Amino acid sequence: MNKNRPKTYSNTQLALRNGQDKKEIWCSYKGNIYNLTGSGMWSDGCHYEHWAGQDLTAELKDAPHDERVFEKFGIIGILKNINN
Repeated sequence: MNKNRPKTYSNTQLALRNGQDKKEIWCSYKGNIYNLTGSGMWSDGCHYEHWAGQDLTAELKDAPHDERVFEKFGIIGILKNINN
C-alpha cells in the first residue's frame, strides 16, 4: 500500500463533510477532494450558491474564477468512482 496515495472516499462520506453534519468542509472537483475547512469563504459550508459536501465540477463553469482556486488547498482524497 502506498502511503503517499490519497485516501478514497465515497459520495456519502463526502456529503457528511458539509460543515453541518461534521466540522470538516470538503468538496470535490474532477474526482479530487479538497479540505476547505480553513477557508473563510466556506466558513458555514456555503460559498455563494454552492454547498460543500458535494462534487462541484459542473458548478465551476458559473464561478468567476477557474480551477486554480483549489491549488491552495491541496488534494486530501479521491472521490470513489461508483462504476469501478
